[in-house]
Amino acid sequence: MAELIRAAGAVLWRDAPSGTGEPQVAVVHRPRYGDWSFPKGKVDPGEHVLRAAVREIEEETGVVARLGRRLPTAAYPVKGRPKQVDYWAARAVAEGAFVPDEEVDLLAWLPPDEAERRLSYGHDVDLLSEFRRGPLRTWPLVILRHASAGEKSDWPEPDELRPLDEAGRAEAAGLAGLLLAYGPARVVSSGTARCLETVLPYIRRLHGTLVTEPAFTVGETSSERATDRLLDLVGDGVPTIVCTHGEVVADLVTGLCTRLGEKVPDDPALRKGEFWVAHMAEQGIASLERHTPAP
Repeated sequence: MAELIRAAGAVLWRDAPSGTGEPQVAVVHRPRYGDWSFPKGKVDPGEHVLRAAVREIEEETGVVARLGRRLPTAAYPVKGRPKQVDYWAARAVAEGAFVPDEEVDLLAWLPPDEAERRLSYGHDVDLLSEFRRGPLRTWPLVILRHASAGEKSDWPEPDELRPLDEAGRAEAAGLAGLLLAYGPARVVSSGTARCLETVLPYIRRLHGTLVTEPAFTVGETSSERATDRLLDLVGDGVPTIVCTHGEVVADLVTGLCTRLGEKVPDDPALRKGEFWVAHMAEQGIASLERHTPAP
């Protein structure tokens, strides 16, 4: 089987200049193909798809973006090889200068109806339709399982003091960059060393603060208590990262989906260092995606 080509992109949007009416979406012209499409590009070797999406948006448009809800993945053949493009809705948060080059020579910000007429491919038109069907403004709720911390049986001291191991420290450093794809967020963590160390690189990069929460701490909580606290945080409407344990993750994901009337994933559990992102809107969960820190 031919090797899969991975790519990432977004329906990039910004508020209308007048501050009223429909948002504008970005479409780019590629002189090599003579087409108009959404900003996207190949995932570099060893690069995570989240980082690739943010990087490609900035390279092709000059815009720093924050990823929002997940949109449908496009799959099609390219010269006999399968290609998969993962897409998100992405909000422009800082606009630099657009610099034309041999890959993208034109950038247009258009109302959705005009963008639909400009797009060259049916799958991009379908993607735009899906973007328009969902909520425009969402905020991320990340449920993160702590990174690798060795084996409990090998740690002779109190379990709450068990630190990340070498692999876990590398995962924590990588997670800091991945989570920034969704923008800055408050961090609420279990009170154990392994959870605190998992989110510490992220906190340091943001110069942020960290709150510990017994409701997310193994040995101090229950399914009901953990879910109640998670829904309290959701009610604030603030981007949030919750770092917790394998024993708690499945309860949180199941409780969140059940109480908000969404389908529970077939396997809500996470391996160490993995995370769920629920993109929240006033209507509930706009989309739910799962990631591993590995590329």
